[in-house]
Amino acid sequence: SNAFPLAVDETCGMIHGLVSTAEWTGISLSLLLGEARPRRGARWLLAEGADANAMSRSLPMEKALDDVLVALYQNGERLRPEQGYPMRLVVPGWEGNLNVKWLRRLKVVEEPVHTRDETSKYSDLRPDGKALQFTYPMDVKSVITEPSGGQKIAPGFQHITGLAWSGHGAVRRVDVSTDGGNSWQTAALDGRPATYAPVRFRHNWTWNGSPATLLSRATDQAGHRQETRTEWSARYAHGQLYHCNAIQSWHIASDGSVTNVYL
Repeated sequence: SNAFPLAVDETCGMIHGLVSTAEWTGISLSLLLGEARPRRGARWLLAEGADANAMSRSLPMEKALDDVLVALYQNGERLRPEQGYPMRLVVPGWEGNLNVKWLRRLKVVEEPVHTRDETSKYSDLRPDGKALQFTYPMDVKSVITEPSGGQKIAPGFQHITGLAWSGHGAVRRVDVSTDGGNSWQTAALDGRPATYAPVRFRHNWTWNGSPATLLSRATDQAGHRQETRTEWSARYAHGQLYHCNAIQSWHIASDGSVTNVYL
């Protein structure tokens, strides 16, 4: 993001955590809506959670009728309390807070409800002072997990690896740079990338002991490619935290220590 003037000295997990893959089982929301027979003109849906915050989000009917799931199971077992028991939404490819946990109410409406959780939060301020209220699909993203922040390496052979994903479909390609973006090499992908799911990428490299900066840049099947932090920041006002998919840079010092840096 561009909310911090200096790069935070943290691990990959602290900076890019809260990413996982699971198998969800439940009832298609389109089936439930078909049984309810919404009135004509109903173009949106309000999803409300039973948590203390009453997390609430507006969801376009087009998406609700597409691939949204009212999930009852995760990885073959009933939802755990911290995962939204007894039921939650799963909205493939879209930002995580739309996957409302502890789901207690679905209300069909004609327009977005403009709840607290989609006005005071999760909106993106632009340089001209106008805000982009809804940012639904998660843009293509990748990050090198090894070597990464907090780790230390020795000169010689290095197996660079990381994860890439996209809310616009499957990842098509990941490129890796070991010289701060001056040159790029195509990384190998593990298996066939699945829609919306993270895929692991790998690239072999020999480190000569001199300072170096590692980057990864993903491209998805829709043709979207990760931007640099400078390119991403130019489209938003200062201080934005949400929806940042900019390229992550890891600097390797001459002693082998790895830290987060801005380029």
